[in-house]
Amino acid sequence: PRPHATPYPGKDEAAQDSARLNFIGIVFCMMFGTAALPHILMRYYTTPSVQEARVSVFWSLFFIFLLYFTAPCLAVLAKFDVYSNLVGSSFADLPAWAAAWAKVDPTLLNITDVNKDGIVQLAEIVIGGDLIVLATPEIAGLPYVVSGLVAAGGLAAALSTADGLLLTIANALSHDLYYKMIDPSASTTKRVTISKVLLIFVAIIAAYVTSLKPGDILFLVGAAFSLAASAFFPPLVMGVFWKRANKWGAIIGMLAGLGVCLYYMLRTYPFFTNMGVPKMDLWFGLNPISAGMFGLPVGMLTIYIVSLLTPAPDQKVQDLVEHVRYPHLRGDTAAQAS
Repeated sequence: PRPHATPYPGKDEAAQDSARLNFIGIVFCMMFGTAALPHILMRYYTTPSVQEARVSVFWSLFFIFLLYFTAPCLAVLAKFDVYSNLVGSSFADLPAWAAAWAKVDPTLLNITDVNKDGIVQLAEIVIGGDLIVLATPEIAGLPYVVSGLVAAGGLAAALSTADGLLLTIANALSHDLYYKMIDPSASTTKRVTISKVLLIFVAIIAAYVTSLKPGDILFLVGAAFSLAASAFFPPLVMGVFWKRANKWGAIIGMLAGLGVCLYYMLRTYPFFTNMGVPKMDLWFGLNPISAGMFGLPVGMLTIYIVSLLTPAPDQKVQDLVEHVRYPHLRGDTAAQAS
């Protein structure tokens, strides 16, 4: 048996290289996906100037970094505690948290004496990944009430995130799609009504997809970051740092990046292939959760090519991009006054 702290575990060198590549892929998608999460980008609209927006970006990314940095530490501490205090103990002396959580859902925690020796072996422990965060306080010997606080915090975070995403999607569909492209003469009342209807519609679709349980929490979260990195990061960066980028390049680039990312997930993730989607081999051994590795460069390249083949933005748009890149205090003050 290999030490549990071995990085990039694998039975041979090829498996270790694959584990290393997939780790880099997840880091890549998490990094660029975080920079393009729509419900986070919306918070920057509330700042009064470009300079304040940059300060807001710094603090938000700082606290996001703390979350990302401490999550692996939590996993390591929980794993160390299980290895130290549970493995090798007697089945007659199992800790109270093991019996309690096994009663809640046997699929999340199951400890079975397979070889009938009365001693807990590592291979006899099955702990679901979704249980780690909730059970860690009790694993560490803290009171059960702490697990309740953790659960409440997780629920609050999930609800606030879902609320932000639903508002973002509904506002984008009602304002950017309907008002800007379908009916520019729509009244404010009509636009608000359409936004609320779309909000309910999107929430129902999200609830239905969730009820299908398309994957574990790791894949669902990772897929969100891959999709954000593929669809939103290319136009966000190209629009700010390349004045030649135009709306057609951004639109087609978003569709291309999103399409490649979704295509790879649909053709490689077991949930979809089991539903009849034709299965294909992994590209370079990357798991579906890292599909953003392919979608992001495709989106960037598409924006570049399409923008060169279509008319450049007008001077007003280019001046706005210049102001975003090099904000001046006088310009920000003038914008606030207007």
